Amino acid sequence: MKRGEPFPITGFYALGTRTSVQKAISRLTQEGKVVRLRKGFYVRPKPLASLPSIKTTASAEQMAKAWAKRYGYKLVSQGQEAAYHLGFQTQTPMKKVFWSNGASTNFKIGNQVVEVRHVSNKKLLWKAKPEGIMLRAMLVTPPEAVDSSSLKKAIQRLSLTPAQTKEIAEKLSALSILSSWRNNLQKLKEIA
Repeated sequence: MKRGEPFPITGFYALGTRTSVQKAISRLTQEGKVVRLRKGFYVRPKPLASLPSIKTTASAEQMAKAWAKRYGYKLVSQGQEAAYHLGFQTQTPMKKVFWSNGASTNFKIGNQVVEVRHVSNKKLLWKAKPEGIMLRAMLVTPPEAVDSSSLKKAIQRLSLTPAQTKEIAEKLSALSILSSWRNNLQKLKEIA
């Protein structure tokens, strides 16, 4: 149990009966040694380096990632964030949103709120790889809003070689959900 990192109680069920583990965690919670974040998830508070008397828990984003790991869900940043990262959009998303193949839910810790939205597995391909980031950015951006210079900027931001760019353009061209992007993907191949 690292300080400041959320953990599921289920990881301790191998150490004893379910009831005994729940009682032990409950006692630790009452003593302030662990904090309950959400049903079945806890964290050991971590003291701030500058003010050791103040203890912090996990962030809502860490909690969402722990939840996805526990249940085996895919979790990726939403399309608007990818589009902003690549320069297809100029406004940064106000709220942290993840796309997942798990149930839609919200994680709230303190003032932080992270939303998880259920989407199809097609939108989660390649997770955090460059082709995955491009896919999600293209899903939320109209193709007519992206010109050749924007595509060049996206390639630079992803630090892609010409060979990688062509390979990614081929992969994305094969997806039916990006049929409206065919012309732009052809330009992407030519730019490389």
